Amino acid sequence: MKYTVITGASSGIGYEAALAFATRGKNLILVARREAELNKLKENIQDMNADLDVVINPTDLSDSEQVHALYESLKEYDIETFVNNAGFGNSATIAEQDVHKTEKMLRVNIEALTTLSTLYAHDYADQEGAQLINVSSDLGYRLVPNAVTYAATKFYVSAFTEGLAQELQDNGALMKVKILAPSMTETEFVKTARELDDFSYSDNVQKFHTAKEMAQFMLELYDSEKVLGKVNSDTYEFELMDPVFQYTSRK
Repeated sequence: MKYTVITGASSGIGYEAALAFATRGKNLILVARREAELNKLKENIQDMNADLDVVINPTDLSDSEQVHALYESLKEYDIETFVNNAGFGNSATIAEQDVHKTEKMLRVNIEALTTLSTLYAHDYADQEGAQLINVSSDLGYRLVPNAVTYAATKFYVSAFTEGLAQELQDNGALMKVKILAPSMTETEFVKTARELDDFSYSDNVQKFHTAKEMAQFMLELYDSEKVLGKVNSDTYEFELMDPVFQYTSRK
């Protein structure tokens, strides 16, 4: 049996991606901090298709020991696809941001993603059909006020993932590596970034996608031969693209 791992699966894009992959008949390993929400998602998926195996793994990805323990627990499964979706933002100027929240964001957005990507590439680089999808952001390709540190974490995700994709291709590896780069999406992101109790996208944002729409874009990327699936920040059209950052091959 093959499995798809999705981090940050308790809400937003991760939640909808789990449902989307379930419609493809994929067995799932769902990772997030909130165990109760993961259990609700598991019930929803098994109502859709009782034949699917759904494993929940409550993990705090800001804790490096838990990140390594998570990957160790996955070794008993055949992981066909690994989706690093977990991440959060911090809306403040650099001079005013909470440094402790920033440090936690760095651990989740950068450290955990790098660790899990590296371990997965180590084990699956030469496996036909293996895919790694890392979720970056439109802000992984441009900077805006009050989100410079968050954008910098996503620049890292984009550069690291594009580089990994091209490095593996250079080395003749079979595994495919891809980046999903959403723009404004209706999730818990703004509430977490701004530390709000509630936020209405329809009342406050001119253009946005739903998490369900982004999950469908993820499937388009999954099916494609392109490395980058990016929402155009001007038109809000979803575009499948080649890598953006320059990569100088030694071959």
